[in-house]
This record gives sequence, structure tokens and C-alpha cells, in this order.
Amino acid sequence: MDQLTALRVFRQVVERGSFADAARHMRLSPAAVSKNIGELEVHLNVRLLNRTTRRMSLTEAGTRYFEQVARILDDLAEADHSLGPLQQMPHGLLRISAPMTLTLTRLSRAIVGFLARYPDLTLDLQLEDRRVDIVKEGFDLAIRGSDGLEDSSLIARRLMSLPHVVCGSPAYFEHAGHPRTPEDLRNHNCLQFTLSGHASEWDFTREDRTVRVPVRGRYKVTSSLAVRDALLAGFGVSLIPWLYVKDDIAQGRLTTVLDDWSPNETSVYVVYPSRQYVLPKVRAFVDFLIEETREEV
Repeated sequence: MDQLTALRVFRQVVERGSFADAARHMRLSPAAVSKNIGELEVHLNVRLLNRTTRRMSLTEAGTRYFEQVARILDDLAEADHSLGPLQQMPHGLLRISAPMTLTLTRLSRAIVGFLARYPDLTLDLQLEDRRVDIVKEGFDLAIRGSDGLEDSSLIARRLMSLPHVVCGSPAYFEHAGHPRTPEDLRNHNCLQFTLSGHASEWDFTREDRTVRVPVRGRYKVTSSLAVRDALLAGFGVSLIPWLYVKDDIAQGRLTTVLDDWSPNETSVYVVYPSRQYVLPKVRAFVDFLIEETREEV
């Protein structure tokens, strides 16, 4: 028995006063209406309706049950109706996990404009470079940088690419020397962003040749901003997304090396749990990210 259908049939029979009228309204056969009522009475182990060939009436149990059923069905209809705005306009709380440096460098100012566009939306943005379990921790979506996205049940949309450069301060290279080949990095103090998929080995490609260089250094850290600060302080050399240091390079505070080699590149994705029944708030933010990062793809 489909209990919800049976309850709706029971209500229609009572309100319309006959099995035949209820059947016509619900586009069911009279036999189907009778079957639903019969199965509901068997389920409850009580007679709900007194019925003869000429008339139908509620039993005492049926009267009490009908009052509660009508209230429950009304509440259910109201609950369904309340989701209407959610299915049309972004609304409610949106919880997002995103990497700190990328967000502060590329997205945070634009996010304010996104919120201004949707006044009924509240944003809880968690900036952290660790990889969260968005389902277990209750996030609606996450932004992730990855050399290669792992297999997952999550839906992933690629947003942009982050080319990397090898750089350091002019003062550092003055005393440590400029690496001429990727292998020369073995002799340098390499600053390592430990949450990267290439923290301990840096890949370089030129023409058809790829070189993978194990790197070591005195400073390992979970923040690209901290890596940038150490670079500016002249503490070492690092492989870092160009986006994070482009202004420092343009102003001469940092210098790139090994420019004739192509180093690692990171792709940025937005991930969310399901392609079905995506809430408008999630869809709106995904569309915003795609538009905001379009020029970087």
C-alpha cells in the first residue's frame, strides 16, 4: 500500500461524499479507490467508513482519523508550497569551502557583488586550504585546486588553470645564484607548499622532455601566502602560481627563473554533491564562478 496515496483517496472520498466522485477527481478507477480505502482500513485495523449501496458515512474512528489526516495533508501541501521560492531564486544559507589564497587574490571582491545581486542569500565562506568532506561537513559546494581531480561521486566543473612560475627575490639569487636547469634546484632552499600535490617533486617540461626534480628546503608551510612572504624576505626559491606573485614580479620584488621550462600547472574546480535537484543558491554561485573566472580559462 502507498499510504500517502491512500490518505489522499480517503480525504477525497469523505469530502466529495462518494467513491465515484473521488475516483473522477483523482482520475482513478472506482475499483482503485475502493482498494485504497480497504487497504488503509486493514493497515489501521479499524473501519473508517460505513457504506451501503445508497449512502456512505464516517465511523467514529473515521471521523477522528479524518480530522488528523486533513491537517497532515494540509501541512504537507504547505511544506511543498514553501519550497517554491527556493526552486526559483537563490535563498537561505550557502556554505562554501574555498582555498584562502585563491579566494583573496581572485574572488573575494567579486563575491560582494554576487551577494548584492541576491539579497535573500546569506553566505558562510570558510577559507582554508585543507580538502574538506563537503557532504560530511555540511558544505553546499567547494572550490578546489588540483593537479588531477580524484575519482568521486561529486560533480566537478573546471573553472580555470593556474600556471606556475619558479621565483625568488633578487637578493636571494644574488647570494645563492640563478638555477640554469631544473636539476640545479637540488642545491637551493626550496620553499614548499605542503598541501600541493607536487610539494616534494616539481615537474618541468620543455619540448618533448619532462624532468621531475625532488626538492628540499628549510620551510614547509600550508599557506601560499606564507610562501610568498618568505620569497619576498629572500629566504628561498619556490614554485608558486603566477597569479599570486604577478604584481611582485611586475614591480621587481621577485624574479622568475627557468623561464624556458614549463613547470607544474594546477586546475581549479568547483565541486558539489549532485547534478539532480541543484538548489538555485548553488546553481547561482556555480554560474557566478564560471563567469568570474572565464578570462583565466
